[in-house]
Amino acid sequence: MLTSAQLRAARALLGMDQRTLAERAGVSLPTIQRMEASDGYVRGVVDSLTKVVAALEQAGVELIGDNSVSTGGGRGVRLREPAQPGSRS
Repeated sequence: MLTSAQLRAARALLGMDQRTLAERAGVSLPTIQRMEASDGYVRGVVDSLTKVVAALEQAGVELIGDNSVSTGGGRGVRLREPAQPGSRS
């Protein structure tokens, strides 16, 4: 499952704008805009989402799901749950 935050972050890591991602994925610009405006997990047509994920992966982004291990090399970021008040992280 892909979140809208992951989608925006992936584009930012690549320095790619929405229009370029849409072209590379073979979907419309409004489709990318709707995906990125979703709350939480991206909603939409599975075929379109599959194309977007494939375009990001082909451009060099590894999308990592919750509690998944990254097997690839290279630089990147990972979002984690914020630390609870009073706990050490």
